[in-house]
Amino acid sequence: MKKEKLKKRLWQERALYSLREAQTKLKKATDWGLFDIFGGDMFSGIMKHSRMNEAKQCIEAANRDIQIFQRELSDVNMNFNLQIDVSGLLTVFDFLFDGFIADVMVQSKLNKAKDAVDRAIPQVEQALNRLKSYV
Repeated sequence: MKKEKLKKRLWQERALYSLREAQTKLKKATDWGLFDIFGGDMFSGIMKHSRMNEAKQCIEAANRDIQIFQRELSDVNMNFNLQIDVSGLLTVFDFLFDGFIADVMVQSKLNKAKDAVDRAIPQVEQALNRLKSYV
């Protein structure tokens, strides 16, 4: 029984690690995004989208880990599905026109994703603390 709970805890800690990595990548992406808005160039746009892609991978990993954890432990309720919602069309628009409006639109999407990750981390930490009390 204890071994099973440790396994569940491992999945949750992996999710928390992925969320924290996503938080770091999103912070870097928003920083590059601000630079891009206020006079950046093609390089800043490339860096912004590179960090966005890295954050998206971390978020996808966290979502997988959270889903596994939820299946393993039915009494912990964490219902969220995090995403970076920047469509391919907006990315193309951002690179082709590299203007203020596209940059602001992408920055808005980044801020929403960052806020969602910032809200998810305490939820996962709280569930992990509950699980620690059982183990």
